[in-house]
Amino acid sequence: MPAPAIYPAHELSRATLDACQEATVIEFGASWCGHCRAARPLIDEALARHPQVVHFKVEDGPGRRLGRSYQVKLWPTLLFLRQGKEMARLVRPLDASAIEQALARIATGE
Repeated sequence: MPAPAIYPAHELSRATLDACQEATVIEFGASWCGHCRAARPLIDEALARHPQVVHFKVEDGPGRRLGRSYQVKLWPTLLFLRQGKEMARLVRPLDASAIEQALARIATGE
């Protein structure tokens, strides 16, 4: 099993993410979350094929406003943004193809 992802403790602001013009993935989760650990290889595999996509890992939990502003309820939740707008959302992804499809969508803008 791969090592758990490190979710930085500092919180990004919604304004910063809304202003991102690049194709962006925001990954909400926690390093101790079993679902996050299970999805880790799938996420890493898909992101490796899209090095141009900006990827933010966000530690989520009680008192974390950023996750609430995106209405995140389960982990991991992946938000796929283009020019600050949500284009796709995956909650607890189980296969790399769904992640790949969402990445392709934000990479091409379709």
